[in-house]
Amino acid sequence: MSDYGPVQIRCPVLSVRRVDAYYAITVVAPQIAERFRAGQFVAVAVGGEASAMLLRRPFAVHDVKPDYGGTVEFLFAVRGPGTSWLSERRSRDLLDVVGPVGRPFPLPRDPVNCALVGGGSGGAPLFPLAHALRRRGCRVDFLLGGASADRVFSAITARRVAETATFTTDDGSFGVRGPVTAPLGRVIEEARSDVVYACGPMPMLREVGALTARHGIPLQVAVEETMACGTGLCMSCVVPVVGDDGITRMVRACVDGPVFRGERVRFDDVGTIPFDALGAPGWKARPDSGDGMADRAAG
Repeated sequence: MSDYGPVQIRCPVLSVRRVDAYYAITVVAPQIAERFRAGQFVAVAVGGEASAMLLRRPFAVHDVKPDYGGTVEFLFAVRGPGTSWLSERRSRDLLDVVGPVGRPFPLPRDPVNCALVGGGSGGAPLFPLAHALRRRGCRVDFLLGGASADRVFSAITARRVAETATFTTDDGSFGVRGPVTAPLGRVIEEARSDVVYACGPMPMLREVGALTARHGIPLQVAVEETMACGTGLCMSCVVPVVGDDGITRMVRACVDGPVFRGERVRFDDVGTIPFDALGAPGWKARPDSGDGMADRAAG
């Protein structure tokens, strides 16, 4: 068995807690905990063994403690029968979990200034990233936003971990009224950010990409896409990403991502197959280009 790839295990629930508009479940899963890197996720079977809900649900990992029995905590909001069933689990219930899945956030070799931007539950995977960056001597500045105060995840922890923490809400119930991208330019300038990491809805990531492009700094994004299988087979989570050779490919967010270089993701074309994407009707290879593999686009 690989020491780095995902594993499928039946793991006991340690705790289920309500966190404002979200639920956080902690499971004992040492094999997943020891493999986990910030930005990866878990895929959880829901409904029980006799359920007609066949598809796993992907969830962002918020916290991992490999040194304390190997626990993994993931975050979710109740949106349907699958997540409703999950919210009703109790301590010692068993869950069928596959993880860790996907490509993690790349970490800088040297200490740099990092701005972390999260929208809603998209803030969850940024916390293990923040800890990893701090261990490397990086400065961390948090920006977390949500529709309302109960949708801004873990503000207290963000204040404790980061040099600065900025919060926004659409309704003004917490922090600054407006989108989380509104104060990003100011934070980048004041903190002299060298890189931005972001996770959240696609429109938010598109705006973050525009801002980082104007400031001339790199962006790493963890995209939020619907994933039916979580293993790369069903192709339901494809996004158009530009490869090193300049060719757009439809790559799978679950295994080629969910982390991509922000400037490579064609956010305006998400949900479509661009006419110039590899394999699109009428597409023709340039004489100086190869057809390549999807993982080249993910880099």
